[in-house]
Amino acid sequence: MTPTEPLARTAAGQAAVRPPLPVKLVIAGGFGVGKTTAVGSISEIEPLTTEAAITEVAAGVDDLSHTPRKTTTTVAMDFGCITIDPTLKLYLFGTPGQERFGFMWDDIVEGAVGGLVIVDTRRLDDCYAAVDYFEHKQIPFAVAVNAFDGKVEHSLDEVRWALDVSEGVPVLVFDARERGSVRDALLVVLEQALARSGG
Repeated sequence: MTPTEPLARTAAGQAAVRPPLPVKLVIAGGFGVGKTTAVGSISEIEPLTTEAAITEVAAGVDDLSHTPRKTTTTVAMDFGCITIDPTLKLYLFGTPGQERFGFMWDDIVEGAVGGLVIVDTRRLDDCYAAVDYFEHKQIPFAVAVNAFDGKVEHSLDEVRWALDVSEGVPVLVFDARERGSVRDALLVVLEQALARSGG
């Protein structure tokens, strides 16, 4: 046992390791930006997904031009978790990307300390709703530009300007397929939440 592990006393008076503090984070963004991929990349459990096949009707509503191989879409949420260290466990909730599922956001976001807005620079307007939501609810968040095919179409300064987010909102590049990259992005969100709480 390391000196940093918190201790609790059992009824018998023996020292026991306290379970990690549960922290809820939300992963949001437009349709097909990598939310489900990010949750799946980092979750230490088999992620819970609510994927449904994209029908011909949905294909007529959702823009598939940048995601032609996408055959499913999240219709409720994604869920996963990751233990950061013995004191902290993140519970990750991914939102559905289409506006027609926006009525679920309040329930999904309730109790979250922060959010990660994933952006595809080829279609920045898809993430405006997520940015506006977190700003309106005054929930700390960071913007993560997903590096599709290992590249981004615009600089981070251009992304910040286009999204009109304040200098206090971190804007970073990450790869939703890479566990370490997702971890680093989530840690940025945690830092934002701690700074907001004064911790």
